[in-house]
Amino acid sequence: MQGVLSGFAVIAVVIGVGYVLGRRGRLGGQGGEVLTTLAFHVASPALLFTTLARADLSVVFSGRLLVTALSTAAVAGVFVAVGVVRRWGAGRTTIGALCSGYVNAGNLGIPIAVYVLGDASLVAPVLLFQLVGVTPVALTVLDLTTAGAKGPLWRRLLTPLRNPIAVGSLAGVVVAAAGVELPGPVMDPVTLIGNMAVPAVLLAFGISLRGSALPLRGGERGPVLLAVALKAFVQPAVAWALAAGVFGLRGAHLLDVVVTSALPAAQNLFTYASSYRVGRTLAREAILVSTVLSVPVLVVVAALLG
Repeated sequence: MQGVLSGFAVIAVVIGVGYVLGRRGRLGGQGGEVLTTLAFHVASPALLFTTLARADLSVVFSGRLLVTALSTAAVAGVFVAVGVVRRWGAGRTTIGALCSGYVNAGNLGIPIAVYVLGDASLVAPVLLFQLVGVTPVALTVLDLTTAGAKGPLWRRLLTPLRNPIAVGSLAGVVVAAAGVELPGPVMDPVTLIGNMAVPAVLLAFGISLRGSALPLRGGERGPVLLAVALKAFVQPAVAWALAAGVFGLRGAHLLDVVVTSALPAAQNLFTYASSYRVGRTLAREAILVSTVLSVPVLVVVAALLG
């Protein structure tokens, strides 16, 4: 339980600092937007590059990753189907689908993996899948469907090559696949810049809470409730059913996939929503509510399967 509580405590403190900064106006009226821009265009690409450049890509082909991929696709597919029927729009539906299945495998998943699962590397398959598979696809959809999507189709289809998040991820994969160990003078400054990503995202999220209405009371109540239900309850249930019933996982392996699936929606989804100016309220409220709900869910999962 210590890992669950420790991970949430760290996130809550940094978000709280951002909220205080926002209330006091210490960073000015545009402080949150500056932090979001910094995280999206500079710090996050650097963090993803250094993370993936040092990763063992063999974990991508593990059975546990397949469980994660299938459970993510299942909940995202449900949200997309409802979004199409309700006509929520492509950009808004994409953000909601991400909030339904894109877990906080980085700043929350790592401490929980250390204290609950006993090995930080166990979140690597989820992190790689989301960074290399889910993120480029989702950001390409946002690039092609939001108001900023202009120009000929062939140029728009090449948007992953111009997106900083996708470029950082893919560059890291190329370095890891080539087995190249970059020298310290190259990696150290990139690592230093990447270290800003998580604090910047959390501070920007905290600033965004200033003056915001309580969640589940505005016009986004329906999408938020659906995304939160899928993320907090359906995804870990689907992961458990697949892992135990289809792939025959037991013990620590079963606990691993269910715990990672029960993690809340990642804070960087708010960065994506803010950068593309679509679904910001949906992302903010879904992240907040799923984070609160994931505490008892993770405690129950750890107690039942641990």
